[in-house]
Amino acid sequence: MNGGFMKMEINDEIRPEYDFSNMKGGVRGKYVDRYQADTNIVLLEPDVAQAFPTSDSVNEALRLLMQIAQRQKPNSRLEQTSQM
Repeated sequence: MNGGFMKMEINDEIRPEYDFSNMKGGVRGKYVDRYQADTNIVLLEPDVAQAFPTSDSVNEALRLLMQIAQRQKPNSRLEQTSQM
């Protein structure tokens, strides 16, 4: 076991009883654009997930951080030092 997940062997062949050649009207990837547009998955480390257990709590914290970052004024002394 590695990281709590067991390595699984994947059989990539379709069983003969699943014959999709006779299906009519199916469109491969029909919803792929809609899925990708509405999906944004971010994996959190366990300690972060414990502090922010829901999507709403994560979004609220990040919005607060964005507000703080926007309000911060650059330290003019630091800018002068980095330009040298």
